[in-house]
Amino acid sequence: MLTIDEAVRAVLEASRPLPPRPVPLEDAVGSRLGEDVAADIDLPPFDKALVDGYAVRTDDLRGEDRWLRVGETILAGQTPSRALEPREAATIMTGAPIPPGCDAVVMHEKTEPGEGGVRIDEPGVRPGQNILPRGREMRAGTVILTAGTVLGPAHLGVLASVGRPRPKVVRPRVAIVSTGDELVEPDRTPGPGQIRNSNALVLQAMADEDRAESIRLPIAPDEPDALRAILERGLEADVLLITGGVSAGQRDLVPGVLEGLGVRRVFHKVRLKPGKPIWFGVGAPRRVQTDKHDLAPDRPGPLVFGLPGNPVSGVVGYLLFVRPALKVLAHGLPAPNSITGRLSRPFRHRGDRPTYHPARLEVVPGGEPPRVEPLDWAGSADLLTVARADGFAAFPAGDRDYEAGDAVGFLPSAPGFRP
Repeated sequence: MLTIDEAVRAVLEASRPLPPRPVPLEDAVGSRLGEDVAADIDLPPFDKALVDGYAVRTDDLRGEDRWLRVGETILAGQTPSRALEPREAATIMTGAPIPPGCDAVVMHEKTEPGEGGVRIDEPGVRPGQNILPRGREMRAGTVILTAGTVLGPAHLGVLASVGRPRPKVVRPRVAIVSTGDELVEPDRTPGPGQIRNSNALVLQAMADEDRAESIRLPIAPDEPDALRAILERGLEADVLLITGGVSAGQRDLVPGVLEGLGVRRVFHKVRLKPGKPIWFGVGAPRRVQTDKHDLAPDRPGPLVFGLPGNPVSGVVGYLLFVRPALKVLAHGLPAPNSITGRLSRPFRHRGDRPTYHPARLEVVPGGEPPRVEPLDWAGSADLLTVARADGFAAFPAGDRDYEAGDAVGFLPSAPGFRP
């Protein structure tokens, strides 16, 4: 069996950054932009009013007489029909284009409208006041977002404003397959010997947290031909996560079916608790049609993780091996997964393998290491305790009685966690 560090190194060596592909703008948040994006138009495309009020000529307001007749009304989405004449104002709404001849906008609250005109009560109205000039935000042809930018909500607004509804981003595709004749979907009542399939939903939610594009495929039965057909579909993704069928039982068919599909095994079994039977392999590179007129270059072969069927084993395997791989695929570099804390209470560890035990984390003010509280846990089938935890305390192999305050590793469940 490999050690955890050896297995992580093997996964990272097999992981390669993905080429960018176009995705709908609403699906791009959290993804890494795969291209430079230039503005296609000036923004704003015209001088526009920043407030509701009156478009004026400041030359008309230099004397004592601050009464102006009111001409047209300019609404947002309309264009002025003519230039301002001397001693004339135009009623204007926020976002509307400024009429020719206007060089300032006075807020409605600082005026006194009257019959056929308006008195400007604001002293010292200056040129450019409450006007956003054309191109102030960006100029046509200027690069406004560079490749490598991780897209947040404001970036999506910028892309929408320059007409990029399908930006090219780097976003891994993850397929999830649960195997086993004992599984039924969550909306069904299990029969004798059956259980509901929770693993696929847990893994999909974790992949979604990591900003992957995920899909759950049907439950695969313990029958070679049907299993092969479903796993073949899963290999169209960048990452295939399989739960169950990777141990040494009579019906653990996954490793053999994967190798029959051309997936090269990298390792099988890791010195780890829970999660020892984990299987990892790599499929062949392929070319993929990403859009109607866009054939992608060779894409790295899919990374295939065979995770044990026990729910907590799958969670630990994902955190240790899948999450770092997704970071390489999406961003080119893995981020460190674990942190160091101090135990909040004594803990007795027994075992010949490194063990990941559900625990809560308490952040301590003043830069002190966070406190780690191991929870009462029933083992690798006990997902409820994991739901109450913030992650996993990491205990090295060997029997040891830990004291409160002893240093211990901690594997957070949340992506990008920093105390």
